[in-house]
Amino acid sequence: MDLFSSIGMQEILVILLVAMLVIGPNKIAEFGKTLGNVSRNLKKASTDFTTSITREIDEEEKSKKTEGAQTGKPEAKKS
Repeated sequence: MDLFSSIGMQEILVILLVAMLVIGPNKIAEFGKTLGNVSRNLKKASTDFTTSITREIDEEEKSKKTEGAQTGKPEAKKS
C-alpha cells in the first residue's frame, strides 16, 4: 500500500501550510533537509541490516553443507 497514493494536492498544500505556521517559513528548508537526511540514513540502515542478515544466512547454509559433506551424511531437507 502506497502511503502517498491517497493524498491529493489539496492535502499536501494543507500540510505545508500547517508546517509553515508551526515551524515558520524560514525553517522549512532546514527542516526538509533534516527530514531528507533522516530518511536517507534509515534507508541505508535498512539496506545494511538486510545485507548483513542475508550474508549470515548464506554463511550458515554454506557451513551446514560443508559439515554434511565432511560427515558423509546428506543434509536433511526442510519442508
